[in-house]
Amino acid sequence: MGSVPELPSRSTYRHGDLRETLVATGVAMARTGGPDAVVLREATRQAGVSPNAAYRHFSDRQELLAAVAAVALGAAADRIHQELDALPVNNDPVAAAKDQLRAVGEGYIAFAREQPGLFRTAFSVPDNLRGANDPVEAGAAGRTPFQLVGDALDALVQAKVISEDRRANAEFLAWSAVHGLSVLAIDGPLRGLTEEQMRFSITRLLDMVERGL
Repeated sequence: MGSVPELPSRSTYRHGDLRETLVATGVAMARTGGPDAVVLREATRQAGVSPNAAYRHFSDRQELLAAVAAVALGAAADRIHQELDALPVNNDPVAAAKDQLRAVGEGYIAFAREQPGLFRTAFSVPDNLRGANDPVEAGAAGRTPFQLVGDALDALVQAKVISEDRRANAEFLAWSAVHGLSVLAIDGPLRGLTEEQMRFSITRLLDMVERGL
C-alpha cells in the first residue's frame, strides 16, 4: 500500500473501484495541501460521483483521511527502501549494520523534505503503536517505517554493535530524533537552512543517534 497512487485518467468508474479512486484523490489533495486539504465532499466532486456513493466507503472525512494517511506512511516506507536498496554491498557486518541505520534515517528525512504534504498527513491521524505495525501502513516490501527502524536496530544487535539491553525500545529514541529534525526542516526554523547546512545537520544528527545507541 506504500506506493502513492495516481489519479485515474477516466471520469467514470466501474463498480468496486470507487474507494480506490477516492483514496487516490485524497492522496493528491494531501500531496499539495497536507491533511487539511483532504475533504470528502471535494474528493467526491473530483471523482464525479454523488456524496451518497462515497458514503458507502467512508462514513466521514476522518475515515478518508485515515486511509490517505496509511498510504502516505507506506510511501514513506518506500522512500526509505530506496535508500536501503542503494547501499553498496558491504561484507563487514558492523559497517553494513551502521549503514542500514543511516539509510533508514536518510530516507525518512528525505521523504519529509520531498513530500511535505504527505509527510504531514501521515501523522495527522491519532494512532498508537499498533498502527505503526499495521500492514495497511506498510510499503511495497511489507514493512512500515517504524518496523524498518526496528529492523536496522536488530541488525546492530546481530553485528554486536549494541547489546540486547541497549536495543530495548531504542526505536522510540531513533524515530523521535529523525522525526524531530524532519518537522523542523519543513515546518520549523530549520526550513531556512541552505542545502549545505541541511546536509550537515542530517549527518550530525545520524552520528548522534548512532553514538547514543
